[in-house]
Amino acid sequence: MPATHQVPPWATEIKALTFDVFGTSVAWREKIVSALASATQSKLSSASASNSTSSETPPSEQVLSRARSLTRDDWAEWRRAYADWTRSFVPDETPWRDIDTFHHESLVDLLTKWQLDGLFTPSEVEKLSLTWHDLPPWPDTIRGLQLLGSRYHTVALSNANQAILKDLNSQKGVDGSSPLGFQRLLSCDMYQAYKPNPKVYQGTLRDLDLQPGEVAMVAAHLGDLEAAKKEGLRAIYVARPGELEFDADEDKFKKAKEWVDLWVEEGEGGMVEAARRLGINVDIDVGDVAGVLG
Repeated sequence: MPATHQVPPWATEIKALTFDVFGTSVAWREKIVSALASATQSKLSSASASNSTSSETPPSEQVLSRARSLTRDDWAEWRRAYADWTRSFVPDETPWRDIDTFHHESLVDLLTKWQLDGLFTPSEVEKLSLTWHDLPPWPDTIRGLQLLGSRYHTVALSNANQAILKDLNSQKGVDGSSPLGFQRLLSCDMYQAYKPNPKVYQGTLRDLDLQPGEVAMVAAHLGDLEAAKKEGLRAIYVARPGELEFDADEDKFKKAKEWVDLWVEEGEGGMVEAARRLGINVDIDVGDVAGVLG
């Protein structure tokens, strides 16, 4: 039986919940690495079987040899490049690139860095760069969003651009059930800045036409939550595997528990547990909105 938690008094003041997407709402780490590793293995298998590849000119043996030496951790560099880019971006100084453009260009740069030119055709590189449009939701995400959406306005607030968000928002659960179903999609390209820059949260409040105390940010990243908190938003932490930004023994992590407004540990039920702690009945059909709000 879940532990008993008192519904926080501020829960009735909240009108909208903004959600981080990569890592919080959808699982991205494994899918991104697997897409590159699988595509590379397919190329290597085709070459070993002496089959023709989709390239007009098959990859050279030197390229294939370098590809064989790569590990899954090597391919994870593409995923890490995204985080490095968004953190280092300076509004009004760094030339703007939306995330789709960055993903494509950073993948091209990575293949060049590793001297893997010719391993994939341009169309194959383009297809791989769109892997970010097809990421699986965490098991509790869809149900959690349905429950939370029965009481609050649910808003995706992501570094992803609108094209990615629209595709992810149509993603269904593993059982083919309802899509994510965010009620609104806010992308950082609307603000020409990336989280955790203050401009993102300030712009979000303007677009939602709400006061800071009427919005809570939901994320698995304490840096995101800390930045939102500084702009006056409430902070709801939903822990996810692999998303902790620093060691749990660090003082920064321990102190975060003092300013985070609602803390859901990994394994406690994710967004469904967040809904329960906000006073929503999680045991009934979300179609029965009156019951949820009761």
